[in-house]
Amino acid sequence: MAKKKATKKKVAKKVTKKVAKKKPAKKATKKKVAKKATKKKVAKKATKKKVAKKATKKKVAKKATKKKVAKKATKKKVAKKATKKKVAKKAKKVVKKINKAAKKVAKKAVKKVSADQALDKKALFNSILELIKNTSTVIPDDVQKVILEGLAREEKNTTAEYAMNIIKSNIDIAKKKIQPLCQDTGTIIFYVDVPKGFIQSDFTKVCHKAVVKATEMGYLRQNSVDSLTGENKGMNIGPGHPSIHFHEHNKKTIEMRLMLKGGGCENVGAQYAMPYNELGAGRDLAGVRKVILDAVQKAQGKGCGPGVLGVCIGGDRGAGYTHSKEQLFRKLDDNNEVEVLAELEKDIVETANKLGIGPMGFGGKTTLLGCKIGTLNRLPASYYVSISYMCWAYRRQGVTLKNDGSIAKWLY
Repeated sequence: MAKKKATKKKVAKKVTKKVAKKKPAKKATKKKVAKKATKKKVAKKATKKKVAKKATKKKVAKKATKKKVAKKATKKKVAKKATKKKVAKKAKKVVKKINKAAKKVAKKAVKKVSADQALDKKALFNSILELIKNTSTVIPDDVQKVILEGLAREEKNTTAEYAMNIIKSNIDIAKKKIQPLCQDTGTIIFYVDVPKGFIQSDFTKVCHKAVVKATEMGYLRQNSVDSLTGENKGMNIGPGHPSIHFHEHNKKTIEMRLMLKGGGCENVGAQYAMPYNELGAGRDLAGVRKVILDAVQKAQGKGCGPGVLGVCIGGDRGAGYTHSKEQLFRKLDDNNEVEVLAELEKDIVETANKLGIGPMGFGGKTTLLGCKIGTLNRLPASYYVSISYMCWAYRRQGVTLKNDGSIAKWLY
């Protein structure tokens, strides 16, 4: 019995020891769990803090981003405002320029209106009529001087002297009686130099009226006919007649020149395309000299000589003839500014007067009164020499007009 009790006590002790051992183990486990739980809590807190920090950073970042966006938006607004201001400034400048331009145009318009008002149409009409009358009836002084020199050059009691005396008498009678120098009052050719803004159509209308009146008064013959029907309306008005050439110049004045070119002298005008092999005339001044003298030789007395030549070297066919006629507005006693042309002009007159053609082709020493040569640029492929022949009745005159349209001075 005693052994059994001892055995039971041992077992009880073992169980107690095991339980005792288990309790500290459980406590240790609980502590471990508690520690783990604490660590987890700490970790969670740390995580929360990290998350909180990240969230804070994100918020800060967001705020910074918003600030940047706000700044950019502000900058854009400022830039837009600046751009708008610049555009507004430019717009103002443009408007100012437009206003200035409009004012200038308005001023010019006012000037034009005032100029037209100042240029009295009645005064202009009277000036053109007076120019036509004087051109038709009076030989310019420079021409009459050379005619008298030709008369003195002819031998006494010759047909040539007789012809020159008739020409002189004709000039005197026409001036005294205010009658045309020749029954053929010729093609009516106006050259008008005008200031900027001049209304050409108004001048043309007045000019036509003056031509009709001059025809009625007998200063002009009824000389203009329809080229297809031959109809003559008796007014000297029609397509291309009178011929009016306007040229704009920098002066404020109007210069008006008139030429009356008869049919006989117009018919003997000539144009040569160089080289002209028939005469062995090349593309040089020696060749030009040959064809000019050939034109004089062919004209003989049919151009109502002694005549005056207007010559153009170069240009095209149309421009060449026009420029050759313009040379006839030069005075006979002037000097060509181009030295080689001045020498050629003199040589042509001296040589022509030795050909023996003479006034009206009757022989003698006065075939030409003068020769005037000009040049125009040309194409390399073309080389024209255009020659306009003017008869002894060298009818050309010109005037400078005052602002009101009346005559200020005579040009010849």
